[in-house]
Amino acid sequence: MADPMREPTFLILTALADEARHGYGLITEVSRLSEGRVALKPGTLYGALDRLADEGLVARDREEVVDGRLRRYYRITPDGERALRAETDRMRRHVAAATAKLGPIGGATQAGVSFA
Repeated sequence: MADPMREPTFLILTALADEARHGYGLITEVSRLSEGRVALKPGTLYGALDRLADEGLVARDREEVVDGRLRRYYRITPDGERALRAETDRMRRHVAAATAKLGPIGGATQAGVSFA
């Protein structure tokens, strides 16, 4: 059984699941997906992308020059898609277990204490 993914890794792979993106596009999409909770800095992002590329989960897609600056695009690989699906399934099982333990929303109580 694989170790759980760290949240930034999960969000980077999720951001790449629908299309190739360049660094700033990834930073923006990860922030959107996490509702602003995860704010990747460029150094952190590119370190993560290098690691994910070494693991075969992402690959460089293409490069283009925009306003004199190089944009390098990354895409998720088939192995990356499998890893993202496996992590999504793992998380889904945990959510189902927690939901079953909590019971209906607004009605969960324990020892007379309402959690609603």
